[in-house]
Amino acid sequence: MTRRTTEIVKLSRLTGPILIAQLTQMLMSVVDTVMAGRKGAIDLASVSVGGSIFVPMTLLIFGLALALAPIISHFDGAGRHRRIANMLQQGFYACAMIGVITLLLMSGSPYILDMMEVEPQFRETTLEYLFYIAWGIPAFVLYAVLRNFCEGLSNTMPSLVIGFVGLMINIPANYIFIYGHFGAPELGGAGCGLASALVFWGMAIAMAVYVFTAKRYKKLRLLRRWYPPNFDDVTYISRLGFPISMSLFFEVSLFAAVALLIAPLGPTVVSAHQIALNISSLVYMVPLSIAMAVTLRVGFALGAGDPKNAMLSFKMAMWIGGVFAAVNGLIMWLGGQWLASLYTPNREIIELAGTLMGLAAIFTLSDTFQVVAMGTLRGYKDTKYPMLMAFVSYWPFGLTVGYVLGRTDLVVPAMGAAGFWVGFISGLSVAAVLLTIRLRYIASHYERRQFQQQLNEG
Repeated sequence: MTRRTTEIVKLSRLTGPILIAQLTQMLMSVVDTVMAGRKGAIDLASVSVGGSIFVPMTLLIFGLALALAPIISHFDGAGRHRRIANMLQQGFYACAMIGVITLLLMSGSPYILDMMEVEPQFRETTLEYLFYIAWGIPAFVLYAVLRNFCEGLSNTMPSLVIGFVGLMINIPANYIFIYGHFGAPELGGAGCGLASALVFWGMAIAMAVYVFTAKRYKKLRLLRRWYPPNFDDVTYISRLGFPISMSLFFEVSLFAAVALLIAPLGPTVVSAHQIALNISSLVYMVPLSIAMAVTLRVGFALGAGDPKNAMLSFKMAMWIGGVFAAVNGLIMWLGGQWLASLYTPNREIIELAGTLMGLAAIFTLSDTFQVVAMGTLRGYKDTKYPMLMAFVSYWPFGLTVGYVLGRTDLVVPAMGAAGFWVGFISGLSVAAVLLTIRLRYIASHYERRQFQQQLNEG
């Protein structure tokens, strides 16, 4: 096979399990929503609002853990396997520290709900949900660290298998604690929080058993020595991981902000927006998984001293992502209304959602290019400037364009939800351009440095 074909095969083998793992996590959220919704409106709303508070906070932990993957892949590519055990433990210290901060931030949830002026029963159920799910944060820390350790060594199958383990725990646990079966208390929506905590512990234990018993990791001697916290290593991981966390937060918070800005436009507009966003979020799992895979391939190539293959990985990832975005975009463009009809029989909502899906077809292309470029830069361990570029693209630019087009008549008559989707497209397109320029600069810098080293060695 040619180098390009070989790289496509390797990227695909990494992407597939990551994609399925991401989809199983989304299915858990769907299961929570459906099962809580059958209990009652307050239970469903509590799970929704509680999740809106909990999920952005866990991004701080997961973003930091994501920094481990390129670090470990660099060591793997360079054959420096003795450094991996120490870095794994230092990654746990760093993420545990953020886990404590997350718990402290969650203690402020009552004040957030007070500002929202929600009714007492809604407030109580939401706080119970957050109380129970908080018990799963230590497990989430362990799972996130071990998952990125495995993926840093280009082993993505555990994420797939253990994702199914989590889903299999989630469904019966929800059934037991939401509705109060088998002697368990009937907790309603709060039961989803307890079920989620059990899922985190189940996944963490399963991942730990695998990592510390698998033959392929015995040579790494992961538990042969207990390394104390090292300030330099923890700082290094935090310096790489914090910008990743913030980049994820900027993107998630942008969509949350738009949801609030669209709310005054009425339930029909909000429903159409939510349908289009739900489908787009599902589709986004594919380029996100490609981006996570290219991070590993680039990190391995750079660790092996092969920056040209790192850029080949980027180009092939862009090619795979571009083909997917084109096909998917065509489906959303032509079949947007049909997809929307799967969610609701309301014709007005279907037509508006179909219009937004047409914009989502363009949105998907921009999103694919920017997330793959971002993933490649993480492989280069370049996270600070991409974070700043993401912030500028999403908030000052994308949100401003969306608000001006969606809610004002300054440029054209107010476009409503469609204006905000044009803002999404604009922000993501700017991010794709800026991140690609940054990547070209970083890649050329690496190649020049390697050339200079070869001259010096010669």
